Amino acid sequence: MPPDSDEATSGPGELDPHSWSARAERANIALTSNFSGFRRGRLQNTAPLRLRQLGAFNYWWLAHAVQARVDAFDRTGDGEWLHLAEATYRALIQRNRGRLFNDYFDDMSWLALASLRLHAATGAQRYLDDAQELWRHIDLLGLNDSFGRSVAWRKQQPDYKNAPTNGSFGLVSAGLYRVTGEAAYAARADDLCGWIESRLVDPRTGIVFDGVGRTGDGAVDSGWRFSYNQGLYLGLLVDSAERHHNPGLLKRAVLTAVSTIDQLAPNGVFALETTRPGERRGGDAGLFKGIFFRYLATLLLHLDPADRDARMLAAFVQRNADALWQNLSPTLLSGDDWQKPPGRTTYLSTQLSAVITLEAAARLEREGW
Repeated sequence: MPPDSDEATSGPGELDPHSWSARAERANIALTSNFSGFRRGRLQNTAPLRLRQLGAFNYWWLAHAVQARVDAFDRTGDGEWLHLAEATYRALIQRNRGRLFNDYFDDMSWLALASLRLHAATGAQRYLDDAQELWRHIDLLGLNDSFGRSVAWRKQQPDYKNAPTNGSFGLVSAGLYRVTGEAAYAARADDLCGWIESRLVDPRTGIVFDGVGRTGDGAVDSGWRFSYNQGLYLGLLVDSAERHHNPGLLKRAVLTAVSTIDQLAPNGVFALETTRPGERRGGDAGLFKGIFFRYLATLLLHLDPADRDARMLAAFVQRNADALWQNLSPTLLSGDDWQKPPGRTTYLSTQLSAVITLEAAARLEREGW
């Protein structure tokens, strides 16, 4: 079925309609039908579209939309998904006035990760060039010695360092090393993983705190424990374990994953996450759970399915994906709380989190989990 179809509730006929692959396909189609703008690849900020959101532009959300389309291509081999991923990438840059760069170093790392996915899928040199250009920009302007050699959150706050920025840039560095073999990229990935561990990780539980320096007093944001920070750390540890042939790093990743469930999902399904008091839907927090599940799936594919913790983590993916799926609207829109139906408005960030999670479940299904 072509990705531009408006039949959001139709599934691919050759698949078991109850499989995660079929559900991921339907969800990715629904992303198009519910959020598409006037041009191919362009996505609106809400469904249904609200006038006050008509001009909203969220650079890093769209970078994840590119990855969601590449997920669909990897799952199906259907070139239409890849064409849509490229169109979404072009639309993002067009909306950013034709530039790769903005003021947020984590945003730019997410775009670099999308560029690397497109390079892997298409072989096109331009995507690798973009990823390297973004890397140089972040490394030159974002890296400083405040609180230890690490990357600032944004250009206007050089003394605020956090896990999202350093985790995503570490993953970009690791990805560029895999493609190019250049040692400088591997060194940067190792340095940033080490910085996160020394500054933001609770050594007892493996939980990643959000950042340091945000309030200007050098305090660590130990009260901010978001799912996506844990997911980024899982991704860094898996990359490092592969690069250094060190399975002990996978054990540290498992500790973080298990502790994440204990602290953020004590009832077995992620609780609603917010970044501001009183926030109830949408916003950046809408994307957090999907990022965690993307990298948890990557970790699971490096574990022994017979291992007790691995089985528990796989069951956690299944339980959350089940809760999400059961509470989607008839047009497959998601709410921020996966244990409840969505409200009248769904934000793109929230919907992307749902699609990424269903694609992660489908990926595990394909690998026999």
